[in-house]
Amino acid sequence: MTNETPRPAETTARPENTLKGMKRHMASNVSMEEFEALLNESFEMDTPEEGSVVKGKVIAIEAGQAIIDVGYKMEGRVDIKEFADPGEEPELSVGDEVEVFLRSAENARGEAVISREMARREEAWDRLEKAYADEERVDGAIFGRVKGGFTVDLGGAVAFLPGSQVDVRPVRDAGPLMGLKQPFQILKMDRRRGNIVVSRRAILEESRAEQRAEVIGNLAEGDAVDGVVKNITEYGAFVDLGGVDGLLHVTDMAWRRVNHPSEILAIGETVKVQVIKINKETHRISLGMKQLQDDPWDLVAAKYPLESVHTGRVTNITDYGAFVELEAGVEGLVHVSEMSWTKKNVHPGKIVSTSQEVEVMVLEIDGAKRRVSLGLKQTQRNPWEVFAEQFPENTEVEGEVKNITEFGLFVGLEGDIDGMVHLSDISWDERGEEAIQNYRKGDMVQAVVSEVDVEKERISLSIKALGGDKFADAVGGTKRGSIITVEVTSIEDGGIEVEYEGMKSFIRRSDLSRDRAEQRPERFSVGNKVDVRVTNVDSKTRRLGLSIKAREIAEEKEAVEQFGSSDSGATLGDILGGALKGGDE
Repeated sequence: MTNETPRPAETTARPENTLKGMKRHMASNVSMEEFEALLNESFEMDTPEEGSVVKGKVIAIEAGQAIIDVGYKMEGRVDIKEFADPGEEPELSVGDEVEVFLRSAENARGEAVISREMARREEAWDRLEKAYADEERVDGAIFGRVKGGFTVDLGGAVAFLPGSQVDVRPVRDAGPLMGLKQPFQILKMDRRRGNIVVSRRAILEESRAEQRAEVIGNLAEGDAVDGVVKNITEYGAFVDLGGVDGLLHVTDMAWRRVNHPSEILAIGETVKVQVIKINKETHRISLGMKQLQDDPWDLVAAKYPLESVHTGRVTNITDYGAFVELEAGVEGLVHVSEMSWTKKNVHPGKIVSTSQEVEVMVLEIDGAKRRVSLGLKQTQRNPWEVFAEQFPENTEVEGEVKNITEFGLFVGLEGDIDGMVHLSDISWDERGEEAIQNYRKGDMVQAVVSEVDVEKERISLSIKALGGDKFADAVGGTKRGSIITVEVTSIEDGGIEVEYEGMKSFIRRSDLSRDRAEQRPERFSVGNKVDVRVTNVDSKTRRLGLSIKAREIAEEKEAVEQFGSSDSGATLGDILGGALKGGDE
């Protein structure tokens, strides 16, 4: 601090000498006003100003105090400990010149009230303000702990050191730093409030930056160096390369999958790593361990040809599949679609488990992307192929009804596969919508294999085909135009219902006779045997078209062709009678 008032030690003139000077001035015809001015000036020059720093001399040391002469016949006492830095012993001797702060020119005992500590503080503030302005470091020592940080003695001025500014990393035990003289950086200061905030961390970071720059300058990408594992995180480990840290990412630790760095590294362990990349601007270094080992992918294509089967270990399971390790550093993905022939919409975790050993087939290799596609189901035979071999078409099978839909029944079969019975294949006699109502989930049913499509993974079954095709068996060689005998089973207004070999058919009223007068259903009785002509054989609807009228017309035509024309004068009765008589002969 600059003090405009001259210090007493620098102006040691005595009143006697001043009076002699005044006499000389008087002798020179000095005016009274000038004499008064000189007198006042001499007193102002000689008298130290209270609240300022003055120089003094140690004239005695007694009872732990130093007696100091500050001039103008003023003496004061100061505790010797005020002349020592924190943690050090005071070095003071009689005759030493020191600076002290004059608090008061005289106390009750007639002594000056002085303080070395306050003088040091004023001196320190002047020095610190200059250092702060020039952004220079200052020396100090940590001597106490306060809430949120520590107190630092900066050679007379007390500063606050926040806990976050002690070191680059949190410090658990600050004991070794207490009382140690070391450099600090002033972050801010306010002389009026007496506040100073300093940082030790800024000094360390600057030193580390210089050290990092030096170490990085000696490194080159591709170098293999030794380092010490300093810290481990979920994504990697920080390795100390001798003053500078590099990041060893988990994916660069080994060619195989590493779930957590702690699987292969420990804090304090010395490892050999390769410098992968150096960022000159940010001073970040990327390291790798696997780069110092042989790449197993160089031999993958030769060791794992397509469609070859190998044993691997499941390392990870996801929603879309499972990763299987074929060897250290070589993993393949079994997509969910390649895990099972029959389980289509099941999570992979329901099929395999982590660490399980499984047999897989190599489906595809992409060396550029370092990917291997594997198949689990390909190591087992296609169950539809197996079923087709064991149960060819027209073979009877038995299974449980697994599901009932609007278009049919799904029946569980051997090999954990399903077959479907379509609505049209449930019953010969009932409509599909009606026939399906007779079945419930869990029912055991028998059916006949209608078709096996291995490529589409479909099996068609038929329940109604059990025991053969009744319609085909019934009609046999019956063709259109054939004359067959049927039995009347029901009389209705629109016609009659008849049965032939267990197959029902309906003869409409218009087909009951050639003569319109005879087209009356009531002239027939249930149980009557009637000869009819087959007018249609419909295998799709499984119906026979029958007609009595058509039979009569056919018989008339045949008789006319055989015995003459109706134009010859003979009646139809005569012709038919003759035909019948000729037939009897």
